[in-house]
Amino acid sequence: MQEAISRSEIEQLVRSIVQQNIQSAIEEFVRRNDQRAKELSLIERVIRVEEELKALREIEAARFEAMEKRFEILQREMQARFEAMEKRFEALQREMNARFEAMEKRFEALQREMNARFEAMEKRFEVLQREMNARFEAMEKRFEALQREMNARFEAVDKRFEALQREMNARFESLEKRLSFTQWLIGIGFTAVMAMIGIFRYLK
Repeated sequence: MQEAISRSEIEQLVRSIVQQNIQSAIEEFVRRNDQRAKELSLIERVIRVEEELKALREIEAARFEAMEKRFEILQREMQARFEAMEKRFEALQREMNARFEAMEKRFEALQREMNARFEAMEKRFEVLQREMNARFEAMEKRFEALQREMNARFEAVDKRFEALQREMNARFESLEKRLSFTQWLIGIGFTAVMAMIGIFRYLK
């Protein structure tokens, strides 16, 4: 019975030792496998990251190439547009220069025409001025002649008025003399009539 106990104890002891060892071995195995799995997962992740980075680089490179191509196309398009704009500006500049030259020629022709017209007007004004001066001089001469004629006429009229005045004075003097003589005659006649009346009364 002691042997059986000892065997069972031994079995238990062996079992416990085996369990402990197996458990520890399993734990060690699991721990190592976990580390390896982790390492493998990290390596896989790194590989995936590298592949993704490589793919991303390829994508970025493709994008950069596409962007460079687009920039080159845009550059060529802008260059063509700028060249077209420069050509249009050059054509516009030539057209504006031609128009300004035509306008300058028209202004020069207009200036010459205006100068010719002003010169003709000045000549006409000079002719008109000379004609007006001649007319005013003729009018002044006519006024002077008229003035002399009027002065001569007024002098003649004055002389006629003076002669008429002297004649009228002489006539008035003779008339006064005749009136005074008539008055004397009337007075003498009246006196004689009165005397005759007195005489007739006395004789009666």
